[in-house]
This record gives sequence, C-alpha cells and structure tokens, in this order.
Amino acid sequence: MAALFKSEAGKKEILGLYDQKLAALHIAHESVYVDTSFGQTHLIRTGDPHHPPLILVHGSNGCAPIALECYPNLSTRYQVFAVDVLAQPNRSAQTRLDMKGPDYGQWMHELMVALDLHEVVLAGFSFGGLIILKTLVHHGGRVKAAFLASPAYLVNGNPLRALWHIFIPMRRYMRTQRVKYVEQFLAALFTDRDAFAVQFLALVFLHFKMDFNPLPVLTAAEAQKINTPISLLAAKNDLLFPGAKMLKRARKLLPSLENTLLLETSKHVQNQAGNRVFENLILGRSTAS
Repeated sequence: MAALFKSEAGKKEILGLYDQKLAALHIAHESVYVDTSFGQTHLIRTGDPHHPPLILVHGSNGCAPIALECYPNLSTRYQVFAVDVLAQPNRSAQTRLDMKGPDYGQWMHELMVALDLHEVVLAGFSFGGLIILKTLVHHGGRVKAAFLASPAYLVNGNPLRALWHIFIPMRRYMRTQRVKYVEQFLAALFTDRDAFAVQFLALVFLHFKMDFNPLPVLTAAEAQKINTPISLLAAKNDLLFPGAKMLKRARKLLPSLENTLLLETSKHVQNQAGNRVFENLILGRSTAS
C-alpha cells in the first residue's frame, strides 16, 4: 500500500486541522476503528445509540468532521456514523480502491456488517454519492434509504471547463504556493467562501497524492439493480456534475428515485442554506418534487 501523504510533517499538519475542526464542533462523539479487507477505517460516532443508524459519507479531499459540520442536526434523530473515506486526507487507511468496480460497495457493506447495522440510511455528498450508489448496486440489502447531494457517478460536466477552472488553479498553487490560486479553485466550486477549506485544501494540494483518474458513470444495467429509495439534491451551477443534466438522467435511469430537488443558485459545494435543505430532506422536513 503506497503512502498517499507525501511526508510525515505534511500528514501531521493535515490531521492537526482535522482535529481542530472536530474540536470546534463541540459535540459528544466517539472514534471507532473498523478492520475491513481494504484496510482499517475510522468513523466518528455521535448521537443517541437508540436512534436508527445513518452513515454519512464525505466527498473527495474531505474528512468526517467537515461532513458533520455541514449537517449538525442529523444526530437529533439518528445515530450518525461519519466515515473517513479510504485514500482521502483523514484517519482511515490509504488504500485506493477501483472506482470502476464493486470495491467501494463491498467496503461499505463490510462496515455495516462489522458495526452490526441494519435498516441503515446512507447520506453522502459528491464522491460520497458514488460510494453510496456503488453500495446500492452491489450490497443494498442493509440500506433503508439513500440521500445524495451533488453526487458523482450520475453525470460529468464539461472537462475543458473543469480543466480551466479547477485543475489549472490547483496546479498553479502546487507550483507557486500562492493562496490566490486556492481561492480561484474554491470560487469555481463553492457557493460561498469557506475559510477552513482554504486552509485545509492548501495543505492537501501540497502534501497529499490526490486521485486524478476520470470518474465513471452509472450504467443502465447497474441502475436496474437498485431498489432502495433514493432522494437526490442537485445544484444548477455545479461545474463538476451539472444539476439539470443530473436530474434528467436520474429520472430516466433510477427506478427507485423518490425525491428530487434542484438548488437554483448553488455551485457544487452547497452553502449553509443549501446544507439545511439537504439536512431537512433527510429529516423529512422538506418538500421535494
């Protein structure tokens, strides 16, 4: 297993910000480590253990504390397991899984089995959506419902626009370490500026080996294997996964799609208002169409 942190010093800096974010949440929580065939996985467990289980899955270059910050009220109705996704800048193993095969679904299934979870709600953002859809295709038996916010694996955006607005600023920052390029990257993807994201991603871009492989998309044959109820939130101004395009394909492809919402003014990463819409959808407080 190749190390994805480029140095111990860089890893220490990134995990220092991880701990800082978690402490700032001021929540009662427990760290849980689960051994899987793909490597040890870290989760943050919070909420009443008598409540139904919800596994929260963050996006690329993210971590569990960021996901918990986005949706702080889920723990009022669920026992939340915020997972540190493998091969991301966090506390889980640095095993990079095959995005084209069933590995991510198998990994999530192993987590649910090890934690003895049944009737699980899965909720995820961006790359977390790919993981959830892989789970529904290959191992959906333990999943009660799925909630996806701007998920990967349904559609992809224009690669030239992504190159210009995302990858070129990222590379320029990695070469020059001028923070203005991190700000350019964030401006293309984030609805509102996020000061912590500037700090965190600046370190990730320098000290972590990111995965630049192209993202696959769900096939019609795979979609037909899904029977778990799905609720989908998309963003109209999403550069990576355009919202209108996503909803059109999802409505055609997913037989168990129950709820859809399009945020008219949102980019890929929702702001606080967008996060509340997604949170309320999960909690059953939002009107969907």
